[in-house]
Amino acid sequence: MANSFGTLFRITTFGESHGVGIGVTIDGCPAGLAVDVAEIQAALDRRRPGQSDLTTPRKEADQVEVLSGLFGGMTTGTPIGLLIRNQDQASHDYSHIEHAYRPSHADYTYDQKYGRRDYRGGGRSSARETAARVAAGVVAQKLLAHYGIEVASYVSQVGAVAVPVGYEELDLSLTDSNPVRCPHPETAERMAALIRQTRDRHDTVGGIVTGVVRHVPTGLGEPVFDKLHAELGKAMLSINAVKGFEYGSGFAGTLLFGSEHNDQFYTNEAGEVRTRTNHSGGIQGGISNGQDIYFRVAFKPVATILQPQQTINDQGEEISLAGKGRHDPCVLPRAVPIVDAMTSLVLADMILRARANKVG
Repeated sequence: MANSFGTLFRITTFGESHGVGIGVTIDGCPAGLAVDVAEIQAALDRRRPGQSDLTTPRKEADQVEVLSGLFGGMTTGTPIGLLIRNQDQASHDYSHIEHAYRPSHADYTYDQKYGRRDYRGGGRSSARETAARVAAGVVAQKLLAHYGIEVASYVSQVGAVAVPVGYEELDLSLTDSNPVRCPHPETAERMAALIRQTRDRHDTVGGIVTGVVRHVPTGLGEPVFDKLHAELGKAMLSINAVKGFEYGSGFAGTLLFGSEHNDQFYTNEAGEVRTRTNHSGGIQGGISNGQDIYFRVAFKPVATILQPQQTINDQGEEISLAGKGRHDPCVLPRAVPIVDAMTSLVLADMILRARANKVG
């Protein structure tokens, strides 16, 4: 099912950007898990528009409503239904593209696939759909917390401005200390300046979000086709504007020889098997090995720019088109909670699937 994700811990999202609302159904979540609706709301507040001058000024409270599956602050084992109503739609901002195909948007491809499209804010192809994933991700994070697993993401690059050190040298608790969501304060200031300069030029800029998962148990992943890194890659590539995914050493690992790249095993003082390096990114053979999982997700510049561009309409006629309305000059700050959510959904599903792999 194209609108569902996961095997045992499974979500299905619904709704459009300018419809009544968006929502998600979560199926397969075990009963007895403590879930505070305020925590879901806090995650949605991290993703919502209008939170700083670096994001779109669209004003959405993104107030979550629980339809089912929670009682007395606990999951009941039945499907969890969450709804987020749309409040600040400005559909008139999109009347000029009713018959036009915006460059690098999904207008043309949706039209070709379905023979019709909701042009108001992109309809189902809008990144607004990801709010439903963020809400579901909080429930997944509560399951992961039961196993001591921690998920964190941060903005590590905007345009050519990049954090100069790896995640191991950062205090990730500082991620939300600035509107860019970069835990390296000096770099965060430069990133914010670049985003503002780009916005003032009526342009957009992309970048990279780094994801980190700590305290991961060994044995998560389902070879051969549902390898852990493959599922993480699918999850990240399903996010709007994502153009690339790499884990561990990624493409940089191609510059090393095997003698440099291999992660040598040892047993630590606690009797735990560990590796001296972690080029594998915590995953070997598609299965977690107990080391930190880390990866990078590349986001393209937002496709809507407030400048005239050449394109065509649905009659094939060449036209000039400029974006209107309220849009992000950079999607990275609001993408962090989405990456957190998709990471958590993958790992929650893998935790449940791992329990069926062996006796004892």
